[in-house]
Amino acid sequence: MPIPVLLSQSLVERKWSTVIHYLIPLGFFAMGIVVAEGIRQKYKNVQRIHWRQLVLLMEMLLLLVVGFLPTACNLLANAMVSFACAMQVQSFRTVSGSAYASTMCIGNLRSCMESLCVYARTRDKHVLHKSACYLGIILMFAVGAGVGGHCIALFGMRTIWFSCLLLLISFLIMFINAEPFHKNTGLQSSDFKSGFWSPVQYQFFSNILIFPV
Repeated sequence: MPIPVLLSQSLVERKWSTVIHYLIPLGFFAMGIVVAEGIRQKYKNVQRIHWRQLVLLMEMLLLLVVGFLPTACNLLANAMVSFACAMQVQSFRTVSGSAYASTMCIGNLRSCMESLCVYARTRDKHVLHKSACYLGIILMFAVGAGVGGHCIALFGMRTIWFSCLLLLISFLIMFINAEPFHKNTGLQSSDFKSGFWSPVQYQFFSNILIFPV
C-alpha cells in the first residue's frame, strides 16, 4: 500500500508515532527532488561530465551505504532509498522524448496501452515503437522484482549492491557518443545523456530491496 495512503490512515486513527514513521521517508523523498534539481541547475553546463551522472554517483553511494545497515535501521534505510528514488524520478523522466516513470510501472502501463490503442487506430509505427519502449521497461521492472526476491534469499540485504553495479554501468554508458547507434537503434542521440539505459537498468533492480515499514 502506498505510503501516503498509510500516512492518511494513521492520521485519521491518530497514531502519531506511525505518522512520524511514514513522514520520514516522504520527507527524504521531497529532499531528494530538491537535491536533484539543485544538481541540474548548478552543473547543467558542465562539459566533462553530465549532471545526471553526478546524480547516479550519489545514488550509488546511498545504496552502497544502505547495504551495510542492519535491519534495526530499516527506517533509515527506507529514508535513504526514498531519497535515491526521488533523485532518479526527477532526473530521468523521458525516453526518446516520451515521459515515463523510472521507479514504478503503473503510469508506464497506462502509457503503453494508450500507445497501443493509438497504433490500432492510426497504424503509426512510431507510436508502436513508443509502446514497445514502455513494454520493455515494464518487463524489466517485473523481472527485477522476481530476481531481486530470489537474490534476497541468497545474499540478504547486500542484494541492493547489485543496483549499484547496474547504476555504475549506466554511468559509464552515458560517456558514449550515441550518434553511431542512432540509425540502427532508433534511439535519439540525447537518450544516452538523458539516461535511457540508466532507468531501464534501474527498473531491473528497482524492487530488489524493500524494507518492512
